[in-house]
Amino acid sequence: MTWLEIVAVAATLTAIWLTAKRHMLCWPVNLVACALYFKLFLDERLYADMMLQAVFGLAILYGWIAWARDRDVGGTVIPRTMAPRQAVTGLAAGAVGAAAIGWFTSHHTDAALPWMDSTLTSFSLVAQVWTARRYPANWLLWIAVDIFYVGMFAFKGLALTAGLYAVMIALAILGYRRWRTATAA
Repeated sequence: MTWLEIVAVAATLTAIWLTAKRHMLCWPVNLVACALYFKLFLDERLYADMMLQAVFGLAILYGWIAWARDRDVGGTVIPRTMAPRQAVTGLAAGAVGAAAIGWFTSHHTDAALPWMDSTLTSFSLVAQVWTARRYPANWLLWIAVDIFYVGMFAFKGLALTAGLYAVMIALAILGYRRWRTATAA
């Protein structure tokens, strides 16, 4: 456990809590968390997750703009329903991305866990896009991804980050409940 991991965990927890509450401050806090984890994953040779943080940075900017443009009169961000076809398309894109990133990192880097890291990276990108588009299903995908992240980070000896991802599962459950309630209202 390093100071970098401690600060990254704190920033990430704050960002996810703010996202669950649909608070616009989640976006800049998420940017800080991404930068911190980019450095941590570089140090740990989890290259797919390192690159994920860079792509997350772009997705966060997209989400920030999308949320800022599409709020109700009171400024509240309203979740939207996702069509089944969109879900299938997103999951298929996640699978294709996992195969492509996994092949690349297993053949061209010294990645510690190329296939697991790549699969989690790819499906995390799908979940991040779904978050930006305000689909409550983003939380369900985050739950699935985070369960596997807990194991990967524990295996890599990143106990605090594994703990963070365990807490993120609970926050994702909270986020899903809040967003579903807001969608039904």
